[in-house]
Amino acid sequence: MAVTLKEKRDWAKLLFIAQNLSQVEIAEKVGVSKTTINKWAKQDKWDEQKASLTITREQQLQRLYMQIAEINKVIAEREKKYPSPSESDTINKLAAAIDKMERDTSLADIISVSMRFLDWLRGFDIEKAKEMSILFDAFIKDSLNV
Repeated sequence: MAVTLKEKRDWAKLLFIAQNLSQVEIAEKVGVSKTTINKWAKQDKWDEQKASLTITREQQLQRLYMQIAEINKVIAEREKKYPSPSESDTINKLAAAIDKMERDTSLADIISVSMRFLDWLRGFDIEKAKEMSILFDAFIKDSLNV
């Protein structure tokens, strides 16, 4: 699996937001320099994005479905029961976004699931969670060909 610089950048941002690691720790995990991490953090305004990235995939999908439902409700309440060209375009774009989200499994998704699993496991066995964390890090590094 060829890994792009964008995927490394996304992984680094996720580590910053979800695990509050230092830039040195993130650089080591992702396989780039601390200077690169610092540059990415400033350029992408990671601090400002922290809140917006905590939304789950399920919540994002739910919002997209609700937006389509609202458009359909407006259409159903008027005399002419068909969408305008603008409404059709919006519905098509929302449907395409939903389809993409439901089909794609990105590295960020894998990392997110890994972190949720580790959080759950910590409640039962902290030592096993530490062991699994090392394995997840190795898996992600291998996926990135670091």
